[in-house]
Amino acid sequence: MASSAASSVRPPRPKKEPQALIIPKNAAEEQKLKLERLMKNPDKAVPIPEKMSEWAPRPPPEFVRDVMGSSAGAGSGEFHVYRHLRRREYQRQDYMDAMAEKQKLDAEFQKRLERNKIAAEEQTAKRRKKRQKLKEKKLLAKKMKLEQKKQNEGE
Repeated sequence: MASSAASSVRPPRPKKEPQALIIPKNAAEEQKLKLERLMKNPDKAVPIPEKMSEWAPRPPPEFVRDVMGSSAGAGSGEFHVYRHLRRREYQRQDYMDAMAEKQKLDAEFQKRLERNKIAAEEQTAKRRKKRQKLKEKKLLAKKMKLEQKKQNEGE
């Protein structure tokens, strides 16, 4: 029993030197502290968070069991159930409206992108044609100079 007690005693850990508490005063200092902490151990893997998935409401139930009628016999607790269902339905409708708006904006952006691409291609084609004409003009002028030189030498 004495041997087990002696083996359970661990040697003391080496004490780390105390680090000064640094409170960042602005976002830049906070970023600097985070970078310094990361760079202390460059071999350690850095966790990069995944992009959060977009919130989507629960789909409406396929089968509604407790259908509320408009009869006068509804209890006082039914109002809260109704209010919750109404709130969820309004959330769902707002979500669908927001998604429709987002799709519309995406479609407009894609159209504008396509129009800009076509306009840039037309401008490039126009400039290419202009460069080609200028090149041909220079070649023609060079040929004419060579011909004149030959004629002058021949005389």
